[in-house]
Parts: sequence; structure tokens; C-alpha cells
Amino acid sequence: MATTDDVRQLLEERGLKQIKVGVFDIDGVMRGKYMARSKFLSSLEGGGFGFCDVVLGWDCQDQLYDNATLTGWHLGFGDAQVRLLLDSCRKLPLEDNMVFFLGEFVGKHEPLCPRGVLRRVIAKVRERGFEPYAACEYEFLVVEETPESLEDKGWRSLAPMGVSNAGYSVLRNSVNTEFYRGLLDLCEEMDIVLEGLHEETGPGALEAAISVDRALAAGDKAALFKTFAKVLAQRQGRNVSFMAKWDPKMPGQGGHIHVSLKSLSGEPVFHDASQPHAISQTMRHFIGGVQCFAAPWLALAAPTVNSYRRLVPGYWAPTAATWGADNRTVAIRAITGGSKAQRVEYRVPGADCNPYLALACAFAAGLYGIEHKLEPTPPMAGNAYLQDVPDALQLPRTLWDAAQAFKASSEAREVFGDAFVDHFAATREWEEREFRKHVTDWELRRYFEMI
Repeated sequence: MATTDDVRQLLEERGLKQIKVGVFDIDGVMRGKYMARSKFLSSLEGGGFGFCDVVLGWDCQDQLYDNATLTGWHLGFGDAQVRLLLDSCRKLPLEDNMVFFLGEFVGKHEPLCPRGVLRRVIAKVRERGFEPYAACEYEFLVVEETPESLEDKGWRSLAPMGVSNAGYSVLRNSVNTEFYRGLLDLCEEMDIVLEGLHEETGPGALEAAISVDRALAAGDKAALFKTFAKVLAQRQGRNVSFMAKWDPKMPGQGGHIHVSLKSLSGEPVFHDASQPHAISQTMRHFIGGVQCFAAPWLALAAPTVNSYRRLVPGYWAPTAATWGADNRTVAIRAITGGSKAQRVEYRVPGADCNPYLALACAFAAGLYGIEHKLEPTPPMAGNAYLQDVPDALQLPRTLWDAAQAFKASSEAREVFGDAFVDHFAATREWEEREFRKHVTDWELRRYFEMI
């Protein structure tokens, strides 16, 4: 969709009286509604519509933050302005002829908009003469549970889609073809093409790799994938979870992002055949930047209390800002080969991250490294978990510590702005405080009788 007239023609051809619209909140949860056609068209022509700013002032369970400044009771929860994005138009195959448009917060709430954060980082990358590209891949869990059965079971003794470890199993994906084919077809029709979908190790564990695209489109596709994978599953009487760690005995669920840069004329800039591993100077400095800010900006990639259950040794997730060539035990994996395939895989983010913010983190850090010619440490070969790593490269161990590091980062304030840094850090502090109010089953088993 290029113009309002194009949209008007589409709605008339499909005979639509309503249109679905959505925006993504700070946790990457889509919030939206149906709009009458007349209201939708007037919003397009009038520059947007009002959406209660509470969606930027509450957590993923709709609990209101008590420490936010740009939204809250003290401001009366007024409207935030949202602009509709014409080029985000998608059909919704699970809703017959319905079409969907993404929106983005503007005005005084624009600094808090996750998509806006990524868009502004991309603008800075382009100012330096580069076009950023990205692809997100997600490990996720599918269970034979409805939202009601999850509640009834207290989120315990769940029934995964399949049993035992069966990584890359053709048996599993052939038996569960209803979900596999349903997801592949849904994503194809919604312009979220998956280049791979396979069984991961662990009962009910899958991995999906979304095809590469320009960075902002890649963020849209990743965020939409997480939402509509859940929609499909629930329509089939199943449930999908992107928790970073759902079972202490199983590997965590990563949300790895693959990133690269091209010149504005379309030439890859990460490849130099004359250098070790064909890593160009630009790519080396990019890695240096990502390595430098992996720890202080960790909250962007690991935004929940549960994120830190995944970041433990021996479970395919990093614990320090290490890097290496084609090494899956490090945080920053340089994938080498031909110029078109050469890229950086940032392995820190979990599946629970907001893809807009994780991508913004990687590209902002990488660009900082290029601008300041930051050199990474020597690459690690072999098992990075068993090698000594400087304290400065160790990742924070808790969400609270990560929030404090992000809040204290002068570079974060320079790149993302004070308003976003203060708001995002406050939301992560809230998340940690909410966790501390609760008594876990581990504590009950350990202390109830014996202490």
C-alpha cells in the first residue's frame, strides 16, 4: 500500500467494514483493536489516532507501573498518538478477508515506542553510509494445552507436542504436520517467510528461522511471528511459549539475531578475503562494539526475570561477551563464508526479548564500534565456557543488575535518549520487584519443613 487511495480501493474490493490495527508495547506484546472503516480512513488522512497510553504504562499482565514518568495516574492516562503504517498492510488468513495494519507511537510518546527506537537507530546507521539487514530465529515450545488448561494446572505438568528429545526429527514434524504446515502457510501468506522450521532438542521444542530482510522489516516480521504463532496454536487447541527457560532440565529458548551491513549501493561490507576468516575491518569493529555493550545493554536482550535462567553454562547460551568464528559457545558468532552470507549472529537474546529492542541494541552497539574503531578481544576457539574471561565481559546475572547497568550507561543515553533509558530501566526494575513479592515452589520445598 503506497497511498490512502490504494488502501481505500483494497477495502472496497474486499468489502471490509472493519480493519484490525495493532502496536507493540515495551515487552513486545501486540495491543490493538478493530476499527470501523470510516474511522480507519479518517485516521489515515488525519495523521493517526489516539490510543490510551496505558499500553506504555503497564506490564505484560496489565499491572500498572508505579515508577513511570511519561505515563501514569499522575498524568491521567491520556491518549498517545499512533500513526498507521501503510506499508505494513497484511492479510490475516485466519480471519478470512480481514486486513491488518501496524501502527507506531508518535508525539510525546515516540521516545518510548520500541519500533521507533529501532527506526531511529537504523536512521543513524544509514547516515554513516550503511544499510542494515537482519534475520531473527526463535526457539519456542508447543504444548497440547489451552489457556484454560494452563490455568487449571497451575502452569505445571504440561503436555508438550511430542515426547522425548527429537532434534531435527522428520518423524515429529510429519506426525504434527497440522501445526507445522499451518505455521508455514500462515507465515507465507503474511509475508513472514520462514526459511527453516524444525524440531529442536526437547519435547515440544521447535525452531523457526525467518528470512533475512532490511532491519526494520525484519523487526516487524519477528514481532508478528511471535504473535500469530500463538494465534494459530490456540486455534488448534495448543499453546506456544517464547519463555527463555520453561524447564530447568531443558535448554533455554533463544531468540538469536543475525545482522549484517551493506553499503547504500548494495555491496556487502563484512567480507574481506584478505583478512583472517574473511572478516573485514568494518565487521571487526562492529563485533568490537557489540562485545563492548553486551553487558551494559543486556536488559534489551534479556528483559525478563526468566531470561537469566537461560544464561547459564552448558545450555547453548552465553554467560559472557565472548566471540569467535563459527562457534556456538560464544555470545557473538562470526558466520563466515561468501560475501553474501557473511554476518554476525548475536546469541545473547532469548526468545522472550522484544525483537525491535534486541535489533536496536545490536545495530547501535555495532555502529558505535565502527565509529570508535573498537577492537574485539582475540576470538575464542573451542568451548568458551571453560576459558577465562575478563570480569568486564561477564554478563549481569540478574535483571535488576542489568537494569542498573543500562541506566548508568552514558552511551545508552547518547544513543537511545534519556526518556527511553529511564522508562525502560524503570520497567525492568518493576519486573524484578514484582518477582520478589512471590514465594517460589523451590523455596517452599527447601525451607518449609527443614528451616
